[in-house]
Amino acid sequence: MSSASASEAEPLSSDKVLEWSLKDKKRLLHAVYRVGDLDRTIKFYTECFGMNLLRKRDIPEEKYSNAFLGFGPEDSHFVVELTYNYGVDKYDIGTGFGHFAIATEDAYKFVENVREKGGKITREPGPVKGGTSVIAFVQDPDGYLFEIIQRGPTPEPLCQVMLRVGDLDRSIKFYEKACGMKLLRKVDRPAHKYTIAMLGYADEHDTTVLELTYNYDVTEYTKGNAYAQVAISTEDVYKSAEAVKLVTQELGGKITRQPGPIPGINTKITSFLDPDGWKVVLVDNTDFLKELELV
Repeated sequence: MSSASASEAEPLSSDKVLEWSLKDKKRLLHAVYRVGDLDRTIKFYTECFGMNLLRKRDIPEEKYSNAFLGFGPEDSHFVVELTYNYGVDKYDIGTGFGHFAIATEDAYKFVENVREKGGKITREPGPVKGGTSVIAFVQDPDGYLFEIIQRGPTPEPLCQVMLRVGDLDRSIKFYEKACGMKLLRKVDRPAHKYTIAMLGYADEHDTTVLELTYNYDVTEYTKGNAYAQVAISTEDVYKSAEAVKLVTQELGGKITRQPGPIPGINTKITSFLDPDGWKVVLVDNTDFLKELELV
């Protein structure tokens, strides 16, 4: 009798599971997406954006290569993980993915450097309409947009991943409860018929944030096959997966990989789709740091 009672007491209650998600020390690690020429994109990001090539690896048995680039080491900075699949030189970005963003102290100088290196400028630097913030937009060789934001010194220049969603309030609740993110700000722009929400784990000017955009009356977008996912660290993938499972039952989405180690490297992960189908991978933080030591 006592043994059965102890066994029944083991699972955490729903409240405790969600409480764990809020207490967990999470951090946005990287965004994963596909490119048609890895060396070309590395050259563009290092010369035009000033990123550093952190590591590069080739996996011939699985017919792909990837590279990690950013403005600082992976154990403390958000980075991009570029994937090149052998023989594939073009991808469809779709209508749902928006852009990445880079913060710089001088957007005009930044854009001029991109121009000199042959990059494409899709919006010249200047104040936002009706505001004072200075921004610009540039496009990389595969068509991914990067918003260039002028602001003061920041520890994290690679500062945003923008995705479009069909129900903003639902998405905010999802990322708050499933990923432990905080709503940093929400802005409605009725003149332009859209609303945005910034979510993250620290102040918007100090870290990378997820920018979710809702365009009035648009509930569905195409995903394409170019952008893949964001990865987030967690102290316990098993507890985090339980929280995600509860939230998907309430708000939609689904777990696509049950928590456990990846064969070969033993890093524990779990992955899931949010209510709009955007993929998130949760990575055990201790395993992730060990993986970096092996590179």
